[in-house]
Formats: sequence, C-alpha cells, structure tokens
Amino acid sequence: MTIDLHAHSTASDGTTPPADLPRLAARAGLTVVALTDHDTFAGLALAAPAAAEAGVELVPGVEISCRLDDAEVHLLGYFADPADASLAAELELIRTDRARRAVRMVERCRELGAPITLAQVAAIAAGAPLGRPHIAAALVAAGVVTDAFTPDWLADGGRADVPKHVLPTTAAIALVRAAGGTAVLAHPRSSKRRAEVSDAQLATLAAAGLAGLEADHPEQPPEVGRRLREVAAELGLLTTGSSDFHGDRKPVRLGDFTTAPEVLAALRPAAVP
Repeated sequence: MTIDLHAHSTASDGTTPPADLPRLAARAGLTVVALTDHDTFAGLALAAPAAAEAGVELVPGVEISCRLDDAEVHLLGYFADPADASLAAELELIRTDRARRAVRMVERCRELGAPITLAQVAAIAAGAPLGRPHIAAALVAAGVVTDAFTPDWLADGGRADVPKHVLPTTAAIALVRAAGGTAVLAHPRSSKRRAEVSDAQLATLAAAGLAGLEADHPEQPPEVGRRLREVAAELGLLTTGSSDFHGDRKPVRLGDFTTAPEVLAALRPAAVP
C-alpha cells in the first residue's frame, strides 16, 4: 500500500476538483488517499465514486483550523462522521467567518494600495470558499507582490491579515473523537509558520486524545521529522507522512510523502473495515 493522508481539492483551497483527485492519486501510484479539505467535507460526495472507479481507497478527512495558546494550528480529522451535528455546526461557523474575514482582508489590501477587488478574488476561487490563497493569487496577478505571505501583506499578523474564528485545539480533538474519528496534528513544525508546537504542547494534546502527528511533510526538513518521531514515541502517538497536496498552488506532488500501512490501520476506528 502507498498512502497519502493529506490532500486538498477545490472544495477548499486546492486547484484539483474532488472527482479528479482519486484519478491523480492512481496515476501517482497511490492505493490510498485522504481528502482533507479545510473545514469542510463537501468534496467527499464527489470524490467517492471517482475513487471506486479508480481503484483507490478514499479516506474521509477534514483539516480544522484551531488555536493552540496564541498560535493557529491545523488538526486533521480522519473517519469522522460528516453528518455529526456538533462537528458540522462548528465547521459551518468556521466557514461563515472565513467569508467575513476574506471580505475584510480585501478591504485592507485596498487600503494599503493594492488594486484588487472582491470580484477578482471570487473569480480566482471559482466557487470554492474564499480564503487567503485566493487573495494572495489576486495580489500576485495584479503585480503587487511575488509572494503575498509576508508581514507587509497576508502573513499571520501581517498588515492585511484579519483574525478569524478558531476552536481551541483540545475542543477540536474532542469534536472529532465524538464524531467517531481520529485526530492527527498537521505539520506541527512547519518552516512556514510563525510558531512551532513545542514538546510540552504536544504532551498536552496527547493527553486530550490526539492520536498522532504529521512528522514527514514538505515544510519539515528530515531532521525535524526525526525529532517529531522521537517525541511521538515518548508520548505514544502515531506518526504520518503526507504531501499536503494543493494542486498547482504548491510545488508538491501527491505521494511525495507517505504513511505506513500499519499507521493507517491504527488510525481507523474499530468499526471501519
């Protein structure tokens, strides 16, 4: 088995339609792929028939925006029931707030002199929930910047950034578990994020029911992955490897980082064959 447990579609901020993702996964030599769009399960219904046709197992997932102390982190929820009322309500709140945030961020960009409009950002999103990557693409297309994720523009805490509604990470873990799923912390020490998750914070999350952490990831050098595996072993956590595929938005291919079959087996709830 070749397993990639972190991929996005146009249901959030990826560029690949959900129905095309399993076909791409099969061409990449994957036997299992997880669809983990940001704060939504919307792509699963479209991806599932395509996965069956392509002969690829589709792991249902979601990537939830969370707060850990004063930093934002992302939690991957696998095998949770999309119809669970509490989880669905929280994801809806996050998505609604994301739309408000996107409108205000475009306004801030314009206040800073960027000639972009909400209509242009919506056209780039092409029906997906509006988010920072779409605003960043509009800034690049307008010739304002070559990289919008800087303190001058859209980086966390940047001049055009706007805070958003996020759950405490321990609450997100509890929601995923209550919905029948298992929770893995995404890219806890990404080189592109303001704050790294400390060993002490990982211990707190493990005590709250975290099942694992993403050790192998494009934004984490090999030495970081090795250290994360050591910490995971000390805390009794599983470790995954994933591409965090976003289509054309990132220079990463499906299957660039993978997860061991025994780890996927351990992540499955008992009721899942």
